Amino acid sequence: MDPLSALRDYTIRGDLDKIHRVGDELRFSTHYSFPCKSETAYRSKQGNLYTLETLVFFIKNRHIKQPEYIKNATNQGIPTVTFVDRKPLLDYLEGRSSSSEAIQFVLPTSTEVEEYRPDDPQFFSSLPSNNGASILGIEEGSEVRVSEEGAAVELDVMGLIKAGERPLRDRNAVLQCRNRDFYGIYVGALRREQEKPQQRKDTNVGGNKGRPLPGEKDDGFPKAKMLKGGSKIGEGVPIILVPSASNTLITIYNVKEFLEDGVYIPTDVKMKQMKGPKPECVTVQKKFSSDKDKVMTAYEVRDKPSTLKSDDWDRVVAVFVLGKEWQFKDWPFKDHVEIFNKIIGFYMRFEDDSIESAKVVKQWNVKIISISKNKRHQDRAAALEVWGKLEEFVARSRS
Repeated sequence: MDPLSALRDYTIRGDLDKIHRVGDELRFSTHYSFPCKSETAYRSKQGNLYTLETLVFFIKNRHIKQPEYIKNATNQGIPTVTFVDRKPLLDYLEGRSSSSEAIQFVLPTSTEVEEYRPDDPQFFSSLPSNNGASILGIEEGSEVRVSEEGAAVELDVMGLIKAGERPLRDRNAVLQCRNRDFYGIYVGALRREQEKPQQRKDTNVGGNKGRPLPGEKDDGFPKAKMLKGGSKIGEGVPIILVPSASNTLITIYNVKEFLEDGVYIPTDVKMKQMKGPKPECVTVQKKFSSDKDKVMTAYEVRDKPSTLKSDDWDRVVAVFVLGKEWQFKDWPFKDHVEIFNKIIGFYMRFEDDSIESAKVVKQWNVKIISISKNKRHQDRAAALEVWGKLEEFVARSRS
């Protein structure tokens, strides 16, 4: 992949933090490595091709104003992107435009590539040093024999090529995709299983009740467990409810980034970035933990309680409260005491908000989580606090 395409790919995926400078090279995670001074295919309106280090420094500092950007780049001895190129270049790298007239990919001409012809005895003699062996990775002193007729070459060319290859993906890493997981497949399979007739319930009798029938395999899906007070955790994936209003900090638009990545992104920003209709359900999973061997649980996040059925309410384990009484209208509970005994509540607020904003919430049995308006590196601690309280509540309920 060429440097410009690699940089665009990492920008769109949000992986710019994985691009690091090591010596005179820019390394894109473990996938690519390019010289810092290598020219890209993007040509400025002044006629020159931008170097890779120029574009990397520009895209990583795209949020600061042009005068400050120029000053910082000059201090580091990095050429700058001109003001007139700034917007079209940014649109291309962030994926808002698929092409640009400024992009000029240069294809190698046929004279630049030496074709390997095993039937040509003169091929090795035309290569520099040691009869061309060193260019193919053969140690000096090794013998390369070509038959007089040129019909066979006693050289494992493919073996030499494979010996120089570096694996970029294995069978585990290929399934790791940013902002994607495979729990949706698990949830779909679980729903289909729940929709099947409950034959086991109808046929189990006497001492066989609750155990697989002869010849029947245990499907491994979660079974209902009894809670204190006679209520139960319903079969299936636990549910977290969030407000449908957009004037609260956590919504169905940004809950995945906050709970999975530990980063708070304002709802209006996520709404602008999202393509397509508003999701009805989002699956989240705790991806950061000190216990690497711990099996993480998937949760469904919904913002329309009115669509929940009776069995669905048995699966609700948490709710992010808005701080308004009308949020709980038509809920199948008699009061707040019953709600927050069966469901753990969270109230998100900015740490510098007035105390009056949480006046009503303090009367409820909910956990108040505070985040900073500007210090995004503190979001992870807040997300961990939510996960800690949630996992503690679920474990206590199932005991």
